[in-house]
Amino acid sequence: MPQTKELASFIASSRLNDIPRDVIHEAKRSLLNFVGCAVGGSLEAAVETAIRALSPYSGERLAQLLARKEQFDPLYASLINGISGHVYEYDDTTPMNYIHPTPPVASALFAYASANGVSGADFLHAFLMGFETESRIGNAIYPAHYEAGWHITATAGVFGAAAGIGKLLSLSIQETVWAIGLAATQASGLREMFGSMAKSFHAGHAARNGYLSAVLAKSGFTAGEHGLEGPRGFAAVLASQYDLSKITAGLGKDFQIRYNTYKPYPCGIVVHPTIDGCIDLYRDFRPSPESIKSVRVRVAPLVLDLCNKREITQGLDSKYSIYHSAAVGLVRGKAGLQEYSDEAANNSLIRRVRERVTAVADSSITEDQSHIEVELENGQKLSRFVEQSLGNLRKPLTDRQLEDKFRDQATGRLPGTQVDRVIELCWQLDTVQDVRQLIKGTIPNGV
Repeated sequence: MPQTKELASFIASSRLNDIPRDVIHEAKRSLLNFVGCAVGGSLEAAVETAIRALSPYSGERLAQLLARKEQFDPLYASLINGISGHVYEYDDTTPMNYIHPTPPVASALFAYASANGVSGADFLHAFLMGFETESRIGNAIYPAHYEAGWHITATAGVFGAAAGIGKLLSLSIQETVWAIGLAATQASGLREMFGSMAKSFHAGHAARNGYLSAVLAKSGFTAGEHGLEGPRGFAAVLASQYDLSKITAGLGKDFQIRYNTYKPYPCGIVVHPTIDGCIDLYRDFRPSPESIKSVRVRVAPLVLDLCNKREITQGLDSKYSIYHSAAVGLVRGKAGLQEYSDEAANNSLIRRVRERVTAVADSSITEDQSHIEVELENGQKLSRFVEQSLGNLRKPLTDRQLEDKFRDQATGRLPGTQVDRVIELCWQLDTVQDVRQLIKGTIPNGV
């Protein structure tokens, strides 16, 4: 059976009772993490700008934005939710393909749920279908697709949003095939946009286009039958090498959300090992910024491909800089939201150390490792090798750490009792009668 139809058949026929409990729990972890990121990012300039620019063009305002008082039509709500949830670069990542999987799917689902009303159980099931879809398609085209310059969160995420909304709309197999085809022909997003507002736009763009694909398919709007595997389909056109068997191998058994990870730092995941090592050196030796003569970091080649920004003038740029990330670890002993702000990007002490960092690609270093050597002005040399970074598959964040991360982002945005309630609703989502309870809980002082 062609991969498009086999995937569509799985999505259409899946039942929540068939999903293992550990998979359900991981979905709750993913959604808790995303909602926290959306609350935290909801006041960022990219969100404010999008709301101001798009408000005159909204259709009927049926959908409540996450963590904002404004309402939009569901398609624009999907877009803005995606920007909020991705703008901090603090969302989840699947290291096997470097997709940020939750924002494209959850952004669309929250918009739909706000406008239509959805039970928590149905929401979780739809989310898992979307997650499974985008992750498997991403696996099939990675790494060639990513190396060519496509932002895989956007290009694979549109399929996830289409699958998730399609599940809520109870699309038939044929309609799901069309939704996949419509998503395929809208897949876009360029890595050249990293470090700008357009990067977070990608997640929202995928959410909106996936939502649109499902709605059109439900109304009988047709698409090609082989959107994924056709000779001029998604894989063949957007990847020089691909393995379509990864879309369907183990489908319904090997759930991809089991390989999801959650960031302890709001920046590119590939620099996290370097941050860990620099924070360790700060805690053990407390070198003053003025005493640091040079910093040499050996990292996997992908790190320099993704995070090689050296000329830093704003917080968005700093999230994709191995140099800035090493510097904040050594200067401040932490790498939180404030360390990737415009203030930190232009801080004189951080800039001084950043200018002394050299990063070298080393193929013997894995993407979850880093070797750091710091030489002080007095000739003393400090070094640290990080074998496994915090937050990755082998050292995952605990449920409690995810809650702490949520609270850190929500501080000053929501009162403590409201934060506690949202966290509780995320953990109990499969018993929630209407997801609008959760959405309302993210809004300061209600709606």
